[in-house]
Amino acid sequence: MQSPNSILITGASSGIGEALALAYATGGRQLWLTGRDSARLEAVAGAARAKGARVTAAALDVLDRQALADWIIAADNGVPIDLAIANAGISGGTGGGDAATSGETEEQARRILAVNIEGVLNTIHPLIPRMVTRKRGQLALMSSLAAFRGMPGAPAYCASKAAVRSYGEGLRGELMGKGVQVNVICPGFVRSRMTAVNSFPMPFLMDAEKAARIVVAGLAANRARIAFPWPTYAVSWLLGVLPPGLTDALLAQAPRKA
Repeated sequence: MQSPNSILITGASSGIGEALALAYATGGRQLWLTGRDSARLEAVAGAARAKGARVTAAALDVLDRQALADWIIAADNGVPIDLAIANAGISGGTGGGDAATSGETEEQARRILAVNIEGVLNTIHPLIPRMVTRKRGQLALMSSLAAFRGMPGAPAYCASKAAVRSYGEGLRGELMGKGVQVNVICPGFVRSRMTAVNSFPMPFLMDAEKAARIVVAGLAANRARIAFPWPTYAVSWLLGVLPPGLTDALLAQAPRKA
């Protein structure tokens, strides 16, 4: 696919989403940005406009299926969306509050699974039939290296990202012959508000700007799985393929995510 001109990014008010918005804010592109924090989102939109982009931003909840669909369809009617990056997500684990002694709460688990899975579906599905009709378009789903093995410190988060990875990789094959590209993004530790609460060492922690450059290059090359950095990816992959009997004891000692 040619370089995208009209780009939708959810979760654009911070972290990788913000960095991606600014990375694509060149050449007069049209950006459609959503995020939960309206003040931060408007700041990102302003920075993108200063780089030459045309920006429409809206503070929307990705769990509000109808409102999000209405906004996406209106955007697509205005300037057909070439690339949609379903980036919005939340994290949490068993290392904070009551979870530190009683495990992850049901409420937290349900919330993480809903936002991280349904939020992705709510973002891409309004666009799939339209992109198929046009026989062009690209959908990028934000997963994580946490998708390769369920971690005791963040069971719901790992499960949600595993679902996104599997769904995206399956969807890629389904849409491959219909002109629509699907890519799954699996980053390791990236400096953001989500990782700022982690009190444990984060190997190969990278800035969001560097992560965005890797993602942009991977999407341009239509890589099925954009997983990075490679040392963390290798370890994550290995943990996922080894028998649980060999890894359970090791992972039981791993730090808990707050």
